[in-house]
Amino acid sequence: MLNVPNVQVIDEQLFDEVAARAKASARLRMNHNFHGDATANPHRFLNVLLEGTYIRPHRHLSPPKSEAFIVLEGCADLIIFDEAGQIKERYSLGQDGNRGKVWGIDLAPGVWHTVVVTSKRAVCYEVKPGPWDPASDKEFAPWAPREEESTAAAEFLNRLVAEAC
Repeated sequence: MLNVPNVQVIDEQLFDEVAARAKASARLRMNHNFHGDATANPHRFLNVLLEGTYIRPHRHLSPPKSEAFIVLEGCADLIIFDEAGQIKERYSLGQDGNRGKVWGIDLAPGVWHTVVVTSKRAVCYEVKPGPWDPASDKEFAPWAPREEESTAAAEFLNRLVAEAC
């Protein structure tokens, strides 16, 4: 394959490279950005999520940002919550033939959500508006445990996984 400037190939080799970095991460996930830097608009990236990763429910309200997920490999559930933290909807995304063929979701700004991996790994392609500012990128749900609260976060994640079965 030729190496062409300004062209980034999305292939199995890239999935494996990012998955290796995710496995070495305490968070069991890793992004691979296609956009140049935090000021870019839109942000486009692979998010490789390994089984057991906990993504604290959050929303993108201020500034309002939409977000799109497409599962390229594996399976994951995108869960939508109401203001009180009750599950409103659960969308099973990916390749599992028993779950249908829903590949992605596009979320409007301000929707409480999380992603739960339901396979060994899920590779998602995500797009959302830039720029990225960690101080305002997302608002974490006050009713969900922080990642640092390992026991509470693991229990919360286990409940979400159990509800998928």
